[in-house]
Amino acid sequence: MDRIDIGFIGIAATLLMIGLRVPIGVAMGSVAFAGITAMMGLRPAIGIAKAIPYELIGDWNLSAVPMFLLMGYVASRAGLTNGLFGAARIFLNPIPGGLASSTVAASALFASASGSSVATAAAFSRIAVPEMLKAGYSPSLATGSVAAAGTLGSLIPPSVLFIVFGLMMDVSISTLFVAGIVPGVLSALMFVGMITWRAWRNPALAPRVVEHHSRAERMALLRDTWPLPVLIAGVMGGIFAGIFTATEAGAVGAFLASTIALLRRRLSVEVMRQALFDTAVGTSTIFIIVVGAALFARFVALSTLPNWLMTFFDGYSAVTVIVFVSALYLVLGCFLESISIMLLTLPVLAPLLSALGIDLVWFAVITVKLLEIGLITPPVGMNVYVIRSSLGGTVPLGTIFAGAGWFILTDVITLALLIGFPALSLWLPGMMVR
Repeated sequence: MDRIDIGFIGIAATLLMIGLRVPIGVAMGSVAFAGITAMMGLRPAIGIAKAIPYELIGDWNLSAVPMFLLMGYVASRAGLTNGLFGAARIFLNPIPGGLASSTVAASALFASASGSSVATAAAFSRIAVPEMLKAGYSPSLATGSVAAAGTLGSLIPPSVLFIVFGLMMDVSISTLFVAGIVPGVLSALMFVGMITWRAWRNPALAPRVVEHHSRAERMALLRDTWPLPVLIAGVMGGIFAGIFTATEAGAVGAFLASTIALLRRRLSVEVMRQALFDTAVGTSTIFIIVVGAALFARFVALSTLPNWLMTFFDGYSAVTVIVFVSALYLVLGCFLESISIMLLTLPVLAPLLSALGIDLVWFAVITVKLLEIGLITPPVGMNVYVIRSSLGGTVPLGTIFAGAGWFILTDVITLALLIGFPALSLWLPGMMVR
């Protein structure tokens, strides 16, 4: 059997195992080991399986993962994210669909601290959805806005997906973080614009909520939300100014989150214990996946699949390839979760992207944007199921997906802008202090 045939069989076997709910790290690692054994023999396969995990886990850049996770968990457990929704309501409630737009703004800030789309969706499904339903908002708009706003955690830094992309493709994680800022803000603004337009055209979709806050109430809400902007500004400002790397920024962020929580008298032994436990579980999960993906990448390279792909796309322009990859990701996003898609495809696509001279920072932003869309695309939109579970099934799954449909359309428009105007992703990184 030719190596290329083994490569195709390996990819099919991996997709099948993932479909059968085998953990992705285990699926990719086991298929890679079996494939390398079939191509080279058992002893070389054992040697590769021993060397790659040691080299990968020993990579200093991977320490950014537990540090950023710890920052997010401390901020969440210590209540530093409390009051975000209330503060956003002060500024955005007067516009049509203000509560839904407030959810988007608050989710964007929450995502900056947590770095997790699922965590953002879970949190705001309990905070914002009941408020919108009580105000008479359409259930589809209420739940759809939370599902879509939760996806901003993938693009707005710090993002675990950007960290994994940087490690897999050997791209500066600091540069990727900065590159995600403008597209992340643009995505949020596009959501707010779409909500405002729909609520203006159909007021019954989102009835106006008249609220009057005294100056004292406004100041109290703002005092409750200052820690998170300070935390974000400290971390991203240091990266942008070149004061520290992304890896060091994770440690700085964890320290700042702990210090702010301590100053606000919200850092207890129990809070720290829970944050450390969650960090250990999250880090272990990610490391297992990354190790499996690294073994899979070696298997793909040995199978000559990348060479076949370059021959297949010979003569096509970079934009054509980007459009093809976008279509592929949108289809895969209907069935697989984000990190699975990225780790399955990057080893195959990397040589092709390099041969075409495609900027990897620009491609990273497009990739993460596509993975965002997959989080709310049926039938396996992870955020949609998280919201349904958080609400105890009171809102039907079809209603949530229907509400998310408008946001998917908005995301596709945003994606077209990011593809058509690479400067949206590359302008800010170009201004970084090296």
